[in-house]
Amino acid sequence: MSDEFDEAVNMTASELERWLDADESKSVGQSDGGESVGHESGRRIVELLRKKKGDLTDDDEAHMRKVVGYVHRHLAQRPDGDVKDTRWRYSLMNWGHDPLKD
Repeated sequence: MSDEFDEAVNMTASELERWLDADESKSVGQSDGGESVGHESGRRIVELLRKKKGDLTDDDEAHMRKVVGYVHRHLAQRPDGDVKDTRWRYSLMNWGHDPLKD
């Protein structure tokens, strides 16, 4: 699982942390008035990136699979044209993947 996760998440923990503090990060995603699912996932991904592989729990592994699935599904929906300032890119970045780094 780690290899797929490392491939899907192409942002470092510090890059992702900085991104999650940005207004653009907080402006996207499904939310019931609080923090969006993707934003919450991003905070969890920062923790996962800072953990030693041997310290990962089953719950961590399950979240890593969820991240890989989300990134793969979302990449398949790439809009046409420049995606730099799109909600599509911002959503992916909340999940630790910046499509402009590919």
